[in-house]
Amino acid sequence: MENKTSRTDPRILRTRQLLKDAFVELLQEMEIEKISVNRIAERATINRVTFYLHYRDIPDMLEKMADDMIEDIRKILDKDSGNQYVAEEGAWPLLVDLLEHIAEHAKFYKIILASRRTPIFTDRLLKLLSELITARLDSAESEAILAATGIQKDIALWYGSAALIGTIVAWLRKDMPYTPLYLAKQFTLMRSLS
Repeated sequence: MENKTSRTDPRILRTRQLLKDAFVELLQEMEIEKISVNRIAERATINRVTFYLHYRDIPDMLEKMADDMIEDIRKILDKDSGNQYVAEEGAWPLLVDLLEHIAEHAKFYKIILASRRTPIFTDRLLKLLSELITARLDSAESEAILAATGIQKDIALWYGSAALIGTIVAWLRKDMPYTPLYLAKQFTLMRSLS
């Protein structure tokens, strides 16, 4: 059986990146409702027809950008993390990887999560964070702690995911004054207090 890997043409990737960058730049300047396909295409230095080769409309573009964001984050979180030193220092390695990714793409995340709080991106990230926290809460140790303290698992999940996304948003709004490793350690320490 032949193993085929689908690769996207680099020109398509380049055009989509131009469109994404144009959208983020426009979002810095105006409300999302005022952004039009014409403005995005003009900013990306392409024509409208090219936009429509990639997306049906702006909501479709946002949907696909959110899908790409989650796919990028999942790739980072799914890879075998080489952060052994992090685990020894008490930080949650997956959180460090996530924060490093956000720091590398700070312009994008700052706009969609912190300054404009575009719901599709916030909701998707919150769902992903909830999945990560659920995985941590499903451990035998966490189950025992929840049972001993009388904390409902769903409430712990809501609290943990909201605290995590709130911390990330505040970190972005303050221009990331702490390194991803330091922030992950601090978050881990705070979790142990509650």
